[in-house]
Amino acid sequence: MSFEALNLHPSILKAIQEAGYTTPTPIQQQAVPELIAGHDVMASAQTGTGKTAAFMLPALHTLATPAQIRGRGPRVLVLTPTRELALQVSEAAKKYGKYLPHINVVSILGGMPYPLQNKLLSQSVDILVATPGRLIDHIQRGRIDFKRLQMLVLDEADRMLDMGFIEDVETIAAATPATRQTLLFSATLDNAIDKVAAKLLKTPKRIQVSSPKSKLDNIEQRLHYADDMSHKNRLLNHVLRDEKLKQAIVFTATKRDADSLADNLYAQGYAAAALHGDMNQRERNRTLTRLRNGGLRVLVATDVAARGIDVADITHVINFDLPKFAEDYVHRIGRTGRAGATGVAVSFASVKDSMHLTKIERYTGQRIASHIIPGLEPRIKPRFHNNGPRGTPNVTQKRKRAPFSGFDSRPGFGATGESGRNRNGQGARTIGPDNRGNSFRSNNGNKASYQAARAK
Repeated sequence: MSFEALNLHPSILKAIQEAGYTTPTPIQQQAVPELIAGHDVMASAQTGTGKTAAFMLPALHTLATPAQIRGRGPRVLVLTPTRELALQVSEAAKKYGKYLPHINVVSILGGMPYPLQNKLLSQSVDILVATPGRLIDHIQRGRIDFKRLQMLVLDEADRMLDMGFIEDVETIAAATPATRQTLLFSATLDNAIDKVAAKLLKTPKRIQVSSPKSKLDNIEQRLHYADDMSHKNRLLNHVLRDEKLKQAIVFTATKRDADSLADNLYAQGYAAAALHGDMNQRERNRTLTRLRNGGLRVLVATDVAARGIDVADITHVINFDLPKFAEDYVHRIGRTGRAGATGVAVSFASVKDSMHLTKIERYTGQRIASHIIPGLEPRIKPRFHNNGPRGTPNVTQKRKRAPFSGFDSRPGFGATGESGRNRNGQGARTIGPDNRGNSFRSNNGNKASYQAARAK
């Protein structure tokens, strides 16, 4: 099938051809005709399958027809869970709509100055891309008129549910016309998503085009067992020295670890920088621009970067810390192997991570092959066979060792040299759970999780 067969507006087809796209992906083939026909749609699409274009192309097709209601409010509203994803959607809208006359795309995100956002909203808006928390603030202040709204898009709905944004999403939807067309895109379509869809969509068409397993077929997955933080750092250094590595994203569990690991990699001579939720929007934009322009070889990030980053030269994704949730593993490693390319995903684990590994493998339907680097062998090797249990120490190989010591005063690097000594000179200190809301994960709507999500 060609894009011409989707009956899109000629100006949109011109932009698609200029971008070098010739054949629509499966999600685009199925979703675009249903959306052009005016149906509500709930779709399951993994990252990297072209889902942004699947909803943005029919949205722009709608905008090619002049609005029947006069006003300055948006005709299309896209809600995303993170700022990075919102910026990616905005860029896609501008790219695909460049030949449509007078299409104004506005992003309303946390971290942006309110005076700038107020100025943007005072103009006529065609496509508004927003994170829920900041949009709620503007709605409560009466700065947005939704009387012209024709289409509401919920992008990464499962992530918004996990982050506690669904109450905001429902509030926003209630402020829009009942006649709107509603689109819901999610990595999975489970019972929780079905409940959200039942509240917001009208007799939707259900589309499911891929599974986590099929999406990972072009990504080589490797597992390395690490005895302690020093061992993990040596493994990381080995992976980063791979000549085939063009650019890499290294995922850490907390914002503090991302900063410290990026600083130490930079000190070792790597072109490295951090990306996480505590950075203001200008810093995040600057970092992402450097990554896209090739100025960064290593981006050290928390899960805020797991969705919404599309850079062709990312050849490796490294899970310095395993994610707590299996679906986050898929979104993390989906930063590589995009647009038909191949990629490498490397995960570091201790013998204590067997439960996480089991959940990830069950979710993806694939086993992660365990690799050993000569000279960097783990001292304690879990009993691991292709068809056997994972995570049980092999008694014949077990020997006495120092306990896992956590992080030293420079998280992400081993307790060696002065930086690994505490005030009493007795080795590394252990840093407890991050207290800035980075590691929370909840879909039960409790107040603390909800406030932490909006603050992020």
